[in-house]
Amino acid sequence: MTVNWIQTPHTRASDLEVSHDGIPPGKEAIYAQEPVLSARNLVITFGRVVGLDGVDLDLYPGEVLAVIGDNGAGKSTLIKCLTGAYVPNSGTITMNGREVSFKKPQDAREAGIETVYQQLAVIPALDIASNLYLAREDRRKGPLGSIFRMLDKKGMERRAGEAVQNLGIQTIQNMGQAVETLSGGQRQAVAVARAAAFGSKVVVLDEPTAALGVKESGMVLDMIKQLRDKGLSIILVSHNMPHVWEVADRIHIQRLGGRAGVITPESHDMGEGVAIMTGAKKLGGTATPAAEAPRADAVHEGSRGSEGTRAGHVEDAPADRGDRP
Repeated sequence: MTVNWIQTPHTRASDLEVSHDGIPPGKEAIYAQEPVLSARNLVITFGRVVGLDGVDLDLYPGEVLAVIGDNGAGKSTLIKCLTGAYVPNSGTITMNGREVSFKKPQDAREAGIETVYQQLAVIPALDIASNLYLAREDRRKGPLGSIFRMLDKKGMERRAGEAVQNLGIQTIQNMGQAVETLSGGQRQAVAVARAAAFGSKVVVLDEPTAALGVKESGMVLDMIKQLRDKGLSIILVSHNMPHVWEVADRIHIQRLGGRAGVITPESHDMGEGVAIMTGAKKLGGTATPAAEAPRADAVHEGSRGSEGTRAGHVEDAPADRGDRP
């Protein structure tokens, strides 16, 4: 049976005026540049389930853009669309003003986007250098590499050590050490070092501090700051609000498949960010009246479109948009 969706009128993020209200103080020059990565009106559905509905995103050079949202808000779906793991049904993705189309993660890697997923893609039995060069192994020069396909193991170990040192990681010294002997923070450092070594434009980090201790989390946050200082653009997906407010320049809030807004740590505190994320408030701090609070069976209605984009703009939380047939 074919189901025809009847959409009720609403405003999409792409229909709203682009606002720079959320520019961090003292960084106006960065946001006057062209975004290194931009998405407009991304839509993806999984059968009758709406994953993303008209989501916009801009990432600028040398910026840490945090993406926060409740479970099921579309954070991971958005990241996967930007990195080639998913192909959106509609919408556009551009890099440095040029439209791109990623059909697989390798396409995004070739464009300069590296991703560190929450489930670390490291092989415990291999050493650090082999993990850094996984699927990118360098061959030896001359006939040994071209004919006999021998790997340049010494060269990879040397370059892996340089990549780790450039990030200021002092806890990893031996590039021949097996990853299975490392702590959780050290394994995360290996994954981030690999992304930094090959991500020439954008590094995407999905929950990099999840399941890490305080000391190890601090090490990862320091690495994020170092990558930003080196000019890399970073998308940080995290549920840890203190970490987000510590390192993020701007904060993209996902809610029910749409973009609830973009704020900064200077314009909103953690409590306000969480309230916007959960729907208790709209941007500006207006509480959601009890009669207008989202119903449990209204997930799909709320997911159709963004709930506001202007940082600092005061609006009441939206009333229920009505049921679909």
